[in-house]
Amino acid sequence: MKKVSFIIGASCLALGLASCGNDEKQPPAEEKVKTEENAQTEKNSKESQKPSENQTVTIANDDFFQPFSGKMEHIHGMGYAGNEDALFFASHHGLKVYEDGKWLETKEQKHDYMGFAPVNDGFYTSGHPEEGSSLPNPFGIKRSVNNGRTLETLTLEGETDFHVMGVGYNQHTIYVLNPNKNSEMEAGALYFSEDDAKTWTQAEAEGLGNEISMMAVHPDNPEVAAAAGKDGIYLTEDKGKTFTLLTKGGQGTSVFFTSESLWYGSYDSKPGLIKRSLTDGTEKRIDLPVMDQDAVMYLAVNPNNEEEIAFTSFNGNVYLTNDGAKSWDMITEKGSIK
Repeated sequence: MKKVSFIIGASCLALGLASCGNDEKQPPAEEKVKTEENAQTEKNSKESQKPSENQTVTIANDDFFQPFSGKMEHIHGMGYAGNEDALFFASHHGLKVYEDGKWLETKEQKHDYMGFAPVNDGFYTSGHPEEGSSLPNPFGIKRSVNNGRTLETLTLEGETDFHVMGVGYNQHTIYVLNPNKNSEMEAGALYFSEDDAKTWTQAEAEGLGNEISMMAVHPDNPEVAAAAGKDGIYLTEDKGKTFTLLTKGGQGTSVFFTSESLWYGSYDSKPGLIKRSLTDGTEKRIDLPVMDQDAVMYLAVNPNNEEEIAFTSFNGNVYLTNDGAKSWDMITEKGSIK
């Protein structure tokens, strides 16, 4: 097994375009496990969010959300959570959502979400609780199936904050790079779980470079995952046993999977965005908007419409296209929404 060093937060890449502080390690605490009561509560919450026949439910109609104006502090992830046509952003102060040209935020649960991974029925996350919360610090790994209204604890609550975490959109296999030794994992090792964090398998991670900042997992195939790091983009097709370096020169800044493609961002004196076929390895360069000393950080493709693509940059800008990257709109500039 290879131990891997990683970067605390994607915004701390050697690109030097943004910065963040290191979180203090928390002392280990006894792991809290999900109870049947918690599971039933989560199930009931999910059922309450389902629309009735012929009813269209939007985030704006959810009373857990309210209009948002201002600035997003430290974006830690983004994507189309819950198979919605709405973009969720994990920030230093809770979830922000962009839907139909409007910005929203949650009224409560304004936690510092890290390792944010949207999936088809909600999202997985790690991080730290908001000030005044009774939740243990750090989170361990949590899951929500109702847009963040409730958070279900999966594992390692009070022990570990996972910054580098990826989850398969449809099949929910979790990959993590573990930052510090905890009750289930060795420090600096890559692990995956196929049963919602009940058990973990340590991956050999041969060929995976150092200073890894981000991971993504194929939406349907748990064997396939990718990582971005100081030396480029890495791909595994055997559940992390071996990794192949796909790029030459520059650093990897972003990774994202659709069913047929790996999208990845890079920086080598200028930003790049590539769409790579998972069938034959052919690559297509995607035209980016004009970006000065900046690069693609988090990227997401709408699972209901692959012409709709969004990404956040290291300088806090958010760009959105509805025509397959022929044109881009800036919807956030340096963290300030537009």
